[in-house]
Amino acid sequence: MDVPPRSTRTLVRFGAFELDLRTGELRKRGTKIRLQQQPFRVLALLLERRGDVVTREELRRAIWPDTAVEFEEGLDATIYKLRNALGDSAEHPRFVETLPRRGYRFIGSGERVTEPEGARDAPVPEHPAPEARSRRWIVVSAGALAAVVALSLAANVLGVRDFLFGGASSPRIHSVAVLPLRNLSGEPAQEYFADGMTEALITNLGKVGGLRVISRTSAMHYKGSRQTLPEIARQLRVDAVVEGAVLREGGRVRITAQLVEASTDRHLWAETYEADLRNVLALEDEVARAITNEVKIRLSLQGQVRWTGARAINPKAYEDYLQGRHVWNEWTEEGLRKSIEFFGNAVKEDHEYAAAWAGLADAYAFMSLFGFLPNEVGLPKAKAAALRAIQLDETLSEAHVSLAGVSLHLERSWAASEGELRRAISLNPNNAMAHQFYGYYLSATGQFEAAIAEMKWALELDPLSPNKQNSLAATFYRARRYDEALQYFRQVPDPDANSESRHRRIAAIYESKGMQSEAVAELLVALRLAGKTEIVRSVEEEYLSSGYPAAKKTFLREDVRETEKRAKNAYPRPFAVDIAADYALLGEKDKAFEWLDRAVRDREGPLMYLKVDDRFDALRSDPRLEDVIRSIGLLP
Repeated sequence: MDVPPRSTRTLVRFGAFELDLRTGELRKRGTKIRLQQQPFRVLALLLERRGDVVTREELRRAIWPDTAVEFEEGLDATIYKLRNALGDSAEHPRFVETLPRRGYRFIGSGERVTEPEGARDAPVPEHPAPEARSRRWIVVSAGALAAVVALSLAANVLGVRDFLFGGASSPRIHSVAVLPLRNLSGEPAQEYFADGMTEALITNLGKVGGLRVISRTSAMHYKGSRQTLPEIARQLRVDAVVEGAVLREGGRVRITAQLVEASTDRHLWAETYEADLRNVLALEDEVARAITNEVKIRLSLQGQVRWTGARAINPKAYEDYLQGRHVWNEWTEEGLRKSIEFFGNAVKEDHEYAAAWAGLADAYAFMSLFGFLPNEVGLPKAKAAALRAIQLDETLSEAHVSLAGVSLHLERSWAASEGELRRAISLNPNNAMAHQFYGYYLSATGQFEAAIAEMKWALELDPLSPNKQNSLAATFYRARRYDEALQYFRQVPDPDANSESRHRRIAAIYESKGMQSEAVAELLVALRLAGKTEIVRSVEEEYLSSGYPAAKKTFLREDVRETEKRAKNAYPRPFAVDIAADYALLGEKDKAFEWLDRAVRDREGPLMYLKVDDRFDALRSDPRLEDVIRSIGLLP
């Protein structure tokens, strides 16, 4: 492409944009939009050949001649940045059309003009159009943050407010899903960073009362998904979707985010933010604030979200924290142990990093609750980390959830546990785990209607989580609402951590209905999923020869024998309360109380349901059971 003399400049005008070919500047209605060198060169080439297909190979030769290895990722990232700058969409392009496996084509109209160098730029309206503010680069720093927030709150970006609140027919946004941010680095090893930024944005938006924000677990189901945004929104039952990308370059990080109306796939708002990695916490807050402003709903906490003053962070500590959360979310013994190492490194690097202390509390709490650590080892560590996190930042909802578990299982303080859970929910109404754990608390104390409401809301926030589905089903079961429990149990896929107990409960439901063949089938499924295959044949033979009652007794005797054997080994060990339940069902009361005493001594988590657990119904008339219930704080 010819370069004009310095005394003139060549512009290409298309839509509301003009591109200065000499300076590389892109303007929209007179407002400069930052465009990096590679997106500019791609745009210039596409404009020069508008209407024609520019193949990927032609783009490689023209722009990436010496980096063939990184070309594919580089081109995808460049096109993404270009579309963001133009407010364009791959699905419904106005300017840049994708031809799969071939290349790209500029489909908009345009004209090329040459002007004297001194010609006046296109006038900027006295009151700039909303579109002129839809792209701005924000360098987050202590001095600039307040001004940026004020500008963000004042803007009516892309007419979103008019759209959302301009008339009775304009739908309000009451629910939103943040889809996994794309990792533009091209390095698979950096996926944890993009996932961590996604989770941080979900957490920050979750502080908004009145807005339902889909939890990380369900959002991550769509990582790499080819489904359309309206399809995803229908599955999650949300009004809007946030999508975007994160790019980490050296010591800086950049987030591009856009808000899309779910029903129409219409882009309502888009922004690009950039900051030094040390200021990444402020960057996360700023993105959440901007989206909150565009959604414009009634906020909780006396009319506003309680945004804490974001502090500078040690970059190494932040990376360790993100990697810790990444493996913690696996909910496996290996993942939890690795997360303890990462969170521990983070607090060593930055001793005042509250979120890392909260992560450490979560890790130790779950190691204990899942039986991977003795409670007398894990729970005190969880308590110390949670208290430190709250001391540093009282607004961390996650830390209050961890402290609730410690208060209940270590100190048997039910009132303190309830207080911490209520506080966690007030700080983040969208904390699905806080609602779930509060549901556990309420069901353990026999408050079933309230417990079911909490569990249903946890599932609304995390609709694709088998764990939340199972928890709701188990709550119906404890409430003895068996038909509703069966309905939800049947929707949980196998295998998962709760498979054995779930199928045993389904068997009990069928037994109560007199459906004995279905009941024994569920017992056999429970055995196979638990890896207790050596028991299966004995139960099958007993059922065929003597019927269901004999088969169930064989199941219980064989199961308790095998489980007792495992209980003598190192962690993870089976819960003593489950062995006690088997003996209670067999009618061996003394053995049942022997194992219940051990469960009390070990402060086992499942013991909290003793007051409502139907497996212990045969012991209700025995005064020893009341003594056990009193010892765990459930009776005065």
